[in-house]
Amino acid sequence: MPNYIKMTNQEYNQLKDIKSRALNDKSVLIIGGGFMGKQYAHALAELNVNDVTIITRGEKQFSDFSNKFEYNIIAGGFEKHLPTIGHKDLVVIATPTELIVPAAKLAIKTGQDVILLEKPGSLFHQELFSLNEIIDRQKVRVGYNRLLYPNFHKLKMLVENEGGITSCKFDFTEWTHKIPFNVYQDDEYKLWGISNSLHVISMAFELIGMPKELSSYQFGKLDWHPSGSVFIGSGISEQKIPFSYHANWESSGRWAVEIMTKKNAYRLIPLEGLYVCKKGTTEWKPVDFEIAFEDTKFGIAEEIVVMLDDKLERKIGMTTLEKAIQYNKLAEKIFDYNITKT
Repeated sequence: MPNYIKMTNQEYNQLKDIKSRALNDKSVLIIGGGFMGKQYAHALAELNVNDVTIITRGEKQFSDFSNKFEYNIIAGGFEKHLPTIGHKDLVVIATPTELIVPAAKLAIKTGQDVILLEKPGSLFHQELFSLNEIIDRQKVRVGYNRLLYPNFHKLKMLVENEGGITSCKFDFTEWTHKIPFNVYQDDEYKLWGISNSLHVISMAFELIGMPKELSSYQFGKLDWHPSGSVFIGSGISEQKIPFSYHANWESSGRWAVEIMTKKNAYRLIPLEGLYVCKKGTTEWKPVDFEIAFEDTKFGIAEEIVVMLDDKLERKIGMTTLEKAIQYNKLAEKIFDYNITKT
């Protein structure tokens, strides 16, 4: 078996076995008391990490965490409390998007050196670049949790065993009727392709390589997303794999990634599932895969384990700031965003 296939097989096997990892001696700080902060807290409980500190902004978030977790919970915001926190094995920043980079810079300034930013890190690639500029020895990664889905790595293993991907198509249609408006800042909605659709887009290009050639088209517009409502495109990846995409935010549809090999077609629909259509057939059948923690949000426990193990990260990989900048720039082209961070 070629070495690259062995490596891909090992990635899946190690992700599905993360429950066996002993992390009870690790310390973790979570900055942010919203939905994602709670997801990380729940995953840490499943991983038996007991030394957890959580900094929330307000008293309501403090109460929410106090009622659910037996952790050290501090209300009042990271600006006030982060300088008083001792060194932690991992800092998770799950604040509102506009506060992620400021929190990360303060974490670095106050001596933290292993930092996980909730995706996308920033809506502005220039801001991510400014953070990358001050990094010395610190490990800072961006939490594209779907890239650590067990089914995603099972798919990578299967296609490598079949000789690789020959083509790909994906759909990032958004369910606009489900978007919680009047919750985030205006930029979050105007740049929804970065703040949300990159979940799907990153999965597709992690499988086939970043675009070498890309033709992108935008049609229509929405009051809250003026750059378009229908997005069509195609191109060739750096691995010479042809791809196409389609998304219509004013119609029906769902997130989806489909890839083809010379033997089979596979689809991630939903992204948490895995299905195969064997060559010469039309029926899509589920593919079995193992999950370490079924009751946690997919990919979150996996991210924590990988961030705490340098050897494991070298095998599986996490999204670096450099790669996150590439994703943001790619989204700017797909969605025709002309943006700068002032």
